[in-house]
Amino acid sequence: MNKIFNPEPSEWREILKRPTKSVEDIEETVNQIFSEVQKSGDAAIAKYTELFDGFKTEETRVTAMEIDESRNLISQELKDAIFLAKQNIEKFHSAQKTEKIIVETSPGVKCWQEKRPIQKVGLYIPGGSAPLFSTILMLAVPAALAGCKEVVLCSPPNREGKVHPAILYTADLCGVTRIHKVGGIQAIAGMTFGTETIPKVYKIFGPGNQFVTVAKQLSTRHNVAIDMPAGPSELLVVADEDANAAYIASDLLSQAEHGADSQVILVATSKELIDAVEGEVETQLQQLPRKEIAEKAIENSRLIYVENQDTALELINEYGPEHLIICSVAEEFYIENVQNAGSVFIGKFTPESAGDYASGTNHTLPTNGYAKQYSGVNLDSFLKSMTFQKISEEGIKEIGPAIELMAEAEGLQAHKNAVSLRLRELE
Repeated sequence: MNKIFNPEPSEWREILKRPTKSVEDIEETVNQIFSEVQKSGDAAIAKYTELFDGFKTEETRVTAMEIDESRNLISQELKDAIFLAKQNIEKFHSAQKTEKIIVETSPGVKCWQEKRPIQKVGLYIPGGSAPLFSTILMLAVPAALAGCKEVVLCSPPNREGKVHPAILYTADLCGVTRIHKVGGIQAIAGMTFGTETIPKVYKIFGPGNQFVTVAKQLSTRHNVAIDMPAGPSELLVVADEDANAAYIASDLLSQAEHGADSQVILVATSKELIDAVEGEVETQLQQLPRKEIAEKAIENSRLIYVENQDTALELINEYGPEHLIICSVAEEFYIENVQNAGSVFIGKFTPESAGDYASGTNHTLPTNGYAKQYSGVNLDSFLKSMTFQKISEEGIKEIGPAIELMAEAEGLQAHKNAVSLRLRELE
């Protein structure tokens, strides 16, 4: 790993640079596939599924029989683990429900806010070597709690045309209404425009590689919302001399194994800890089945020494990590002062993996520095806030003259007239 000692603030931007391609590098490919899916629908979906996934089919929808079969293809132990995680995620996200807010802003002027579910949502779930069935829990559970009527899930098939059974089992458990064997750009395009078989949705959720990330961003140009701009996974650990080097190394590698373009960073106030973590990373890396992927991610990663916690905090807020782990006796200092992080994990017995699976918080989080302005997925991500108002005779008399004056000052006579007509009738 790259070790850096006491970098100057002027160097931080370069040191903390993510290993991601620019949108321009891959936008041409995304635009081409979007255009074809928009024109040709399922035919274009089938073309690119065969090209990218090696599976040729005209029918992408998963059948009830395939879902039934999935129940027998995973162990009872895994089913129990999925159920436990689902319960915890439901508990945490149910607690996020809010009541209707009603306010009489002036006598006779009643305003209120209510939340309504987004009716049609699309979930993208990566498959391949790491089938992220846990992400279904993170997305379909709050979608169900919010009351979304249609939940469409797309996940890439393998070369035999199968979707991982844990994905099918979890989707069915969480009430997903339809599942399609479609991955990558073509899946996002299908949910953006709708095809003969894939419904058009109003908002798309879920992680993916850089092509999926750009595809989601492009979908926003076609009246589809997305959860957030997000890309490859990332983790920053802040630690001091009392931290456990083996634990830290395991946390760094847990994110590094996501993909070659993942990034992990240790910010430490102890040089001895940095050396110990580096050694532990090398040792633990040799035991990983996804060693080659993790090794490539480690090349993009950093071990950074800073002299004090104030500098460490400033660096954290500058980076805005997707995941932040605090392994320091000064944990309260970091908890109180961190401003930019998607999700925070505190103490040596709180691995980032807990949030990925079963603690209850959501693991769909902003990456690439977007934690500075975006929240992770939560219950409100699946809801819209709508405002209502009802004004009585007393109320229009109370605020009408002010509206007339303001509308006239802005040169909007029809706005003024809409009030004046009512006031004259009440004279």
